[in-house]
Amino acid sequence: MYEFSRNFRNEGMDRSHNPEFTCMEIYVAFKDYLWMMAFAEKMLERICLEVLGGTKVNVGGREIDFLPPYRRVSMLDAIREHTGVDISGMDEDALREVCRRLNVEQDETMGKGKLIDAIFGGKCEHHYVQPTFITDYPVEMSPLTKMHRASPALTERFELMVNGRELANAYSELNDPIDQRRRFEDQLRLSEKGDGEAMYIDEDFLRALEYGMPPASGMGVGMDRLTMLLTGQESIQEVLLFPQMRPEKTPRKDPPEKYRAHGIDEAWTPALHRAGYPTVETLAEANPQLLRQALFEINKKYGLALQLPTAQEVEGWIQSVRTQLSEKK
Repeated sequence: MYEFSRNFRNEGMDRSHNPEFTCMEIYVAFKDYLWMMAFAEKMLERICLEVLGGTKVNVGGREIDFLPPYRRVSMLDAIREHTGVDISGMDEDALREVCRRLNVEQDETMGKGKLIDAIFGGKCEHHYVQPTFITDYPVEMSPLTKMHRASPALTERFELMVNGRELANAYSELNDPIDQRRRFEDQLRLSEKGDGEAMYIDEDFLRALEYGMPPASGMGVGMDRLTMLLTGQESIQEVLLFPQMRPEKTPRKDPPEKYRAHGIDEAWTPALHRAGYPTVETLAEANPQLLRQALFEINKKYGLALQLPTAQEVEGWIQSVRTQLSEKK
């Protein structure tokens, strides 16, 4: 089962995050995260071949190759590799001390999962430019993920990192309602501690699990980020259909004295700005009749009570501006 959907998260914005985004989600019964890793490799290779004709893309001067197989690194090994610290078995206090030593930002609402995520995000994530599966997340970070078959402290989850960012998130789905309730209860304690992203106890979801859910694996792929990679863009705003938060461009407006130099009464300056002539230079392309008509309508609409210039006067303004620009050339 799969779907393409628009999602919304009330979070901040940066070059790779937007509150509204497009996601592809897929769920496959009787599969696990190992199968999903192989599927992700084949899917991305096929997409690149169909769209680009090859598996290599260039983003910001970096060549990225989507040809499988992709490197697989456990989260704990990634942290050990890039910080020199083995966080295996550490409690919350020890993790806070690690954050302090590594200058990783933290606060009192963060539990073990958030602290580990902060360490990885701040010290490791940006190193993974080529497609890399970061696997086997600590259980505190993954409340909906099945416990790892070889270690009860870990879960069967991966995130696919490309160009230093997460492209996909997947796991073996937790289908044990007893274990899921315990995880929700742990999340509730984090919520009481002040974690605004902690989950609540979803009784409807638990009831559905009690009725029965087969073993399954699920994956979400950020389609906007994938489009960024395939088109060589470094900002998510460049691939959104209706981008938000583009820099507001305030047009430059000339002061009244610049208009006065061409025989234009200062009182008409705001009207000229409203008519679409924010600078003197823009008058050079104006049609005298249309400009006079625009001034007439603005004068009437806003009750300016100004003496409308004659057609000859308007033509004189425009000719004066054209002459000045010609002399500058």
